[in-house]
Amino acid sequence: MRDSAVVRLVEGRLAWYPPGAGAQPQWLDDESVRDNLRATLAQRRVKVCFAAPGADARLLTLTVAPEEKKHLSQSLPYMLEERVAADVDNLHFAHCLLADDTYAVAIASASKMEEWQSLLADFPGIRLWLPEPMLLPWQAGEWCLVLDEDKAIVRVGQCEGFTVERDLVATLLHSVLLAADAPGAVIVYGMDQQADTELLPEELRDRVQWRRGNLCAALLLSELPAVKLNLLQGSFAPRLPLALWWRQWRAVAAVFAAAFLLHLGGIYAEYRNLSAQNLALRGAIEQSYRQAMPQGAVVDAEKQLRRQLDVLGGTGQASGFIGLIDRVGGAIAGMPGTSIASINYNDKGNEMRLNIVAADFEGVEQLRSRMSEAGLEAIMESSSTQGDRVSARLRVTERS
Repeated sequence: MRDSAVVRLVEGRLAWYPPGAGAQPQWLDDESVRDNLRATLAQRRVKVCFAAPGADARLLTLTVAPEEKKHLSQSLPYMLEERVAADVDNLHFAHCLLADDTYAVAIASASKMEEWQSLLADFPGIRLWLPEPMLLPWQAGEWCLVLDEDKAIVRVGQCEGFTVERDLVATLLHSVLLAADAPGAVIVYGMDQQADTELLPEELRDRVQWRRGNLCAALLLSELPAVKLNLLQGSFAPRLPLALWWRQWRAVAAVFAAAFLLHLGGIYAEYRNLSAQNLALRGAIEQSYRQAMPQGAVVDAEKQLRRQLDVLGGTGQASGFIGLIDRVGGAIAGMPGTSIASINYNDKGNEMRLNIVAADFEGVEQLRSRMSEAGLEAIMESSSTQGDRVSARLRVTERS
């Protein structure tokens, strides 16, 4: 992994393999080495992954029916319940799609996942956890085996492999041969060619391509796998660092909150002031309206007053109170012996009721005739004799 870095657990200690590392890893027990890793994570120029121990992370492939894909995360533990010895409630399952209906699956105990989380707590930037065997170089038709002290890391497929003790290598490879075709080549990294070759089953020994080196040498020829079977899924998926962000931004948040509260207080004070002014204006409007119209409800004072002025002021067709009184007055003006006793005007019907006093009934009829000539309709509602004069009540409207 020439352009990537690997963090690995070796005998309970965390080791770091920087890009292009030498024969030996750098141990994270050293504070300066830890600082270097933190700086690398902060720069984000190099991808850093954690190699989960292959002995604690089982790899397998699984064919899934199309209708099961949608709920695979929930159903996967129960689909593999008979293929694992432990209780599925205590196991963690991760998966990724290989092709069509084939998935790669990694299984680790939940307790191991929590243990690794605790060990890597100081390096939250490591968000890719791959099972150890998947970091070895591999291509179709080849197997890769790295002998690391008393253990062997083996990769036999795109997402298949394991980590076992050296004495068990032949047994497990023989079981793989029973289920799959023999590879064209077996790449072995180790320190003693003859001893390392003898660890393999006899049918594979003539296909060995031995290379001197350890895991560091293998990583130099390896790349991050195209299919990333990341163990950080489900309940172990990376969470947003809310606590860290809060520590970094709480001072800014406090200033912003204070400014917001001050602004909100200013808006509220302005609202109270404008509300008081509005009430005062409404009171003044109502008081002015009552001077002109003492009766009735006040809904829209301006509109109501304009309507009253339109009624009283009349229009160009001589309608309204002014138009009626003008024509009624013109009709009565030519009759010196006739006078108006009282006037009652109804603006809704634009009609006027007059109580008039005339010399005789002939004078009343003459007045009605003059009003008719002025375009008015005068209907006599009642009449009576008062001494030597006649009193009549007329209803006057526009002629329709």
